[in-house]
Amino acid sequence: MGVLVLNASYEPLQVVSVPHAVRMLVRNVAEIHEADMGSPFGLFPRPRVVRLLRYVVTRWRYNRPPRWSRRGVLVRDGHRCAYCGRHADTVDHILPLSRGGKRTDWLNTVAACGGSARSCNARKADKLPAEAGMRLKSTPYVPTWDELHHSSAVPAAA
Repeated sequence: MGVLVLNASYEPLQVVSVPHAVRMLVRNVAEIHEADMGSPFGLFPRPRVVRLLRYVVTRWRYNRPPRWSRRGVLVRDGHRCAYCGRHADTVDHILPLSRGGKRTDWLNTVAACGGSARSCNARKADKLPAEAGMRLKSTPYVPTWDELHHSSAVPAAA
């Protein structure tokens, strides 16, 4: 479970590990906003949410879209297979790499179920969806920073 980091203005910035959050507390760059009182981490209560003491300008974040990542594709698609709607655990390239598709392109990748010979990712293999007799249930798009953060950044309630 990660620790949510809030800007001084209470907007969510990122999720960090508990040791990282404690280092922020030791350096006096953050304060505990919410903690689990039952399980201390050294001298500190185990933080769930920390808030930065000084405002961090995040304008850089909005100058360009987020960088492509496998995790980002899964979050964007809600961990649902774009072909069948079941739980997705891998990424599929709509235009296969063997046919000139781009490896790290938001518009060429979708979440897909995988791990077995009967999965959508294995069934499609290096074909186009139409050639494999498959249709996309959702259209890939470039997500915003907020979509990626709000979908994955909020720690689960204890």
